[in-house]
Formats: sequence, C-alpha cells, structure tokens
Amino acid sequence: MQFLVYILAYPLLWLISILPFRIFYWFSDFVFFLVYYVLGYRRKVVRENLALALPHLSDTERKVIEKKFYHHMCDMFLEMIKTMSISPEEMEKRFQVTNLDLVKEYAAKGKSVILVASHYASYEWLLTINPKIDFQGIAVYKKVANPYFDKLVRKIRSKYNTELIETRKSIPLMAQNQRNGVLSMYGLASDQSPKLDRIFHSMKFMGIEVPVHTGAEMLAKKYDLSVVMVKVKKVARGYYEAEFLTIADNPHEYENFDITEKYLREVEKQILEAPEYYLWTHKRWKHRVQK
Repeated sequence: MQFLVYILAYPLLWLISILPFRIFYWFSDFVFFLVYYVLGYRRKVVRENLALALPHLSDTERKVIEKKFYHHMCDMFLEMIKTMSISPEEMEKRFQVTNLDLVKEYAAKGKSVILVASHYASYEWLLTINPKIDFQGIAVYKKVANPYFDKLVRKIRSKYNTELIETRKSIPLMAQNQRNGVLSMYGLASDQSPKLDRIFHSMKFMGIEVPVHTGAEMLAKKYDLSVVMVKVKKVARGYYEAEFLTIADNPHEYENFDITEKYLREVEKQILEAPEYYLWTHKRWKHRVQK
C-alpha cells in the first residue's frame, strides 16, 4: 500500500515542481484555500499557540497573522517540492547568504560546527548552502514513516550534496568524524518540543516555561564544536536571505544551558519581528511547565 501511494503521488509532485513560478504560486493559493478554509488543518492548534506566544496582540491581529502563516506554510512546503527540478542558477537568485565569511573562518581554523536553525521562513532551502561552504554538510533529520517517501525526501534534501543522517545515528557519526578529522557542519533544528524521555531542562520560550532541546549544546561541548545559528528572512514571496550568527565559539566557556538560552532568545527575536513565518502548527507548548 505504501508503494502504491508513492507511485500515485510522485507524478503529481513532479508536475507541481516544474510549474512556472507564477502558476506555481497560484497553485499554492489554491492549496491555502483547501488547507485553511476546507480542511481547517490544525487551525485550533495554531490559534492556541498564537494566543499563548503573542498575548499582547488582539484577536484581530492574531487572526491576520494566522492567515498569513497558512499562506506562507503552503508556499514553503510546495517550495520543497520545487527543489526537485529547480536549477542551481534559479535557486541562487532565490536563496542568498549574506555573510558566508563567518563560517569560512571556522573552516580555515579547522573547526567543525553545529549549525542550529529554527522552523522559520524557508528552513527547507537551507540545504542549498552546502555547495558554498568548506565543510561536509550533514543534516540531522527525522525519518519519514513511508520508506518510499523517505527515500524521496532524502533525494530532494541531498540534491546539494548534503548528507542526511537519522537522529539516532548522529552521535556515532560525530564521534567517527572527530576521530578521522573530517571537517563537518551538523545542521540541527532545535526549537521544537523534545520527547518526554529526552527532557533535561526547561526554560522560558516566548514567555512560557517549557522543556527545551539541549542536544546541540551537549554535543557541542562533548566534541568541541562551535555553535552557529542561521537566521532566515523572507524578503519576498519565493525569495529568502540567510545570515549566520555565532552563538558560542568555545562551548566549554559557557555554563550549562546558557548556549541553549542564547539560541532561543535569537529565535524569539525572529518570531516577534515577523510571526507569520514561524511554524505554528507544531504543538510547541504542549508540555509547558505548570507553576
């Protein structure tokens, strides 16, 4: 059954990917109508999250953000499909990095890096950075249940020579690369809610006490990896800019959880600047700490 679903869906995905951009975004508008008005996909979750994270805004203001978010979400996921066929030249125009020199300095010093990012703007197109850096790019990801779609996701995301590694295999790979002197950049999304059996610390995120991912900080200290954040900004529909920001040059100089807190404060700045580009469908505050 999984293979049948895949072979039925693949031709449609390919056709979507080759649409001219003007028609492509018309199609995204149609998908928005279905997702928001017909299916109401996770609309209750989004409204609850917006009310929790942005209590200073009125219901009307949050409703505007809500609709803008759904428009953006549809664009972003369709843009991931677009990666199947988009040319490197077109991608270069649409996803630009403003300060590559920052990470090139780490490579020149022979220092591997953990790259932390949030589910903000175009986190899917972040993988196009790999050809521009002097590291082996490795993205830690969660495996898709359908093995055929998992293979497709891996193919799409590895188009720019990024190596994808499942979360459970990431630590052995880091250890191996350290032993072999492989200069690497490990990409981790670190702003969502951790599993209950992996909660080691909680802190305020958007003013609410919640469990937080601490894996990036722990790994940085264990393998002496500098921590760099990449902040993506949506400058126009289908156009993005990415900027690198150093979180911790020498992680051992920081008290426990200070690196995690510094990163999350930067995520908050992103959200407050333009909240419609954050992924509000995730149940980020489902395990909030009651006091």
